[in-house]
Amino acid sequence: MQPTFQVSDSSAIKLVIITGLSGSGKSVALKVLEDAGYYCIDNLPVNFLPEVVRCLRDAHYHNLAISVDVRGGPSIEALPQQIDAIRADGIDVRLMFLEAKVDTLVKRFSETRRRHPLSHDKLTVTEAITQEREMLGRVGDLGHRIDTSELNANALRNWVKAFVEMDRSRITLICQSFGFKHGIPLDADMVFDVRCLPNPYYDVRLRPFTGKDRPVVDFLESQSDVLAMYLDIEAYVARWLPHFINDNRSYLTVAIGCTGGQHRSVYLTERLAQRFADEQQVLIRHREMHA
Repeated sequence: MQPTFQVSDSSAIKLVIITGLSGSGKSVALKVLEDAGYYCIDNLPVNFLPEVVRCLRDAHYHNLAISVDVRGGPSIEALPQQIDAIRADGIDVRLMFLEAKVDTLVKRFSETRRRHPLSHDKLTVTEAITQEREMLGRVGDLGHRIDTSELNANALRNWVKAFVEMDRSRITLICQSFGFKHGIPLDADMVFDVRCLPNPYYDVRLRPFTGKDRPVVDFLESQSDVLAMYLDIEAYVARWLPHFINDNRSYLTVAIGCTGGQHRSVYLTERLAQRFADEQQVLIRHREMHA
């Protein structure tokens, strides 16, 4: 696909930096942006980042996406300073950090028979992943984290598309449902456990539906404990969200979990998102429904 050209000033340039753990889906994310018309560069050493961005800006490239990771060596540790330098030029920079659980990454490397970039004769894949996570410790807090452990490629594509469409000048509130039996999302800032609530799964008539369907919604809204739980979650988020905004956070992920991630957590996530939709940028994610 041909890159998008547009003569513009620096403030109109959008740069998406993709980073994270090897095997977490960075190539999928980069391909999504390439298909969307971004000029993409994979595996750029971090030290070259400001210079490359300036060259592309001067050539009137409008949308840029660059992948950086540990393949570029120790220079990855300088990423925070390089991002500051690029933003000082008036360029809109947003960073996407992809990660996954260790066992998920090990399985992916085994299935694809790929070699981890840090692995060698004295370092197992698990040890290489641990070392890589330590090297990226400071980088993960620079932008938006996405845990791809339970995501298929299509779901990740949808999440990446939604990410780049958000207005970076405002905080994005991400309301995410999940199932505890699949693990707590690594990218969650707040986690609420609603497994104590009445479970529609045990009603064979409701089991095939989800928390977005009217039969389940009617059942949950008839339970006083569900309303009490929602009001507590809503009050907590409303109380602390302004503090995250004042801290110049670009993203806040509120994760609500039930057992399977299909009924209670989905319903409460939808309701919470609806509550804040008129005040904030809101993204809804249902991890176990791959949406």
